[in-house]
Amino acid sequence: MDLIAARLDKVSPSQTIAISTRARQLKAEGRDIISLSAGEPDFDTPDHVKRAAIEAIEAGQTKYTDVGGTLALRKAIAARFKADSGLDYAPDEIIVSTGGKQVIYNAMVATLNPGDEAIIPSPCWVSYPDIVALADGTPVIVPCAENNGFKLTAADLEAAITPKTKWFFLNSPNNPTGAAYSAEELRPICDVLLRHPDVWIFTDDIYDKLVYDGFKPATIAQVEPRLRERTVTMNGCSKAYAMTGWRIGFAGAPKVLIKAMDKLQSQSTSNTSSISQAAAVAALAGPQDCIEVMVEAYQARRDLVVELLNAAEGLRCHKPEGAFYVYPSMRGCLGRTSAGGTKIVDDAAFVTALLDEQGVAAVHGSAFMFPGHFRVSYATDTESLREACRRITEFCAGMTD
Repeated sequence: MDLIAARLDKVSPSQTIAISTRARQLKAEGRDIISLSAGEPDFDTPDHVKRAAIEAIEAGQTKYTDVGGTLALRKAIAARFKADSGLDYAPDEIIVSTGGKQVIYNAMVATLNPGDEAIIPSPCWVSYPDIVALADGTPVIVPCAENNGFKLTAADLEAAITPKTKWFFLNSPNNPTGAAYSAEELRPICDVLLRHPDVWIFTDDIYDKLVYDGFKPATIAQVEPRLRERTVTMNGCSKAYAMTGWRIGFAGAPKVLIKAMDKLQSQSTSNTSSISQAAAVAALAGPQDCIEVMVEAYQARRDLVVELLNAAEGLRCHKPEGAFYVYPSMRGCLGRTSAGGTKIVDDAAFVTALLDEQGVAAVHGSAFMFPGHFRVSYATDTESLREACRRITEFCAGMTD
């Protein structure tokens, strides 16, 4: 009898985590490694958030909380939704989970039956398809062309919907491309969804505060209120407040789904850390100027990286609207041979050789269901980015036919 359940054959370990782990191993061996693979802010958690956590510990707030989060945090989340997007969610329409990934997992496991389909535009975050598959659903990957800014068109969405479609995912700003949708761009997508009343919508807005050049992001339930009753609006504290390790994700959704997700969570992790929840209240309800500081730095880094990568032989780098990633094409390097003797047959070979020969860690595009590209995170200091781009340029220049 096999020990490991067959369902695990449907999923793979996170490839972004695998690259980051390999980079750390090489660094521990004494290699000079610049890691551009992690989706994690290099800023520290704001001081007022850390103080709130310390005060919560000293006040004895170290016990179990309600499974779906403390009332104080759910009220702070509701107020943040209202202030940021004009969305009205009551505390009992909100759930707090151990990171955004658990929110997605809860929603999919609570709703998907074998054969149900979930439409996922690509490039996409590596975990979406695997979570859908683990929940017995079928991921339907819809490629989004680079010449459309890596954004889904209404026609592509319409063509992907079948009688089996249960979910449609939208991540804006997007990981890995940084592509973000305005209200005007979401309007035709909303019109398609209005024509298909059985399709539920999952919007991952985790990067929505990290946008540049005055861009105004939007979310589906905001653009089309008639879709609110079948939309999960997810967000969290990890990216905008530099709180990845605190593990706070949350979502607003119709009560019937929140209740089901709460039921599932009660038999898995139960509540997330009470201390993290107290810190999250401070993050969401406290001063927001810390975000502006990060956004200013990220925008300058984005502009630098886009300029430098576009100067590299064989690369083409689109300038995104948000997040802290760029997603350059490396198709101009395909078929060539690196200075270290590696034949660049695909994006995986490219990033592997780049790490081995130049000590720069990036993530191959096929991990994001969109090959021929690689993801660079610019959530690191400017000098490291300059040096990394210099090494990437040298790597590309050293290739031979």
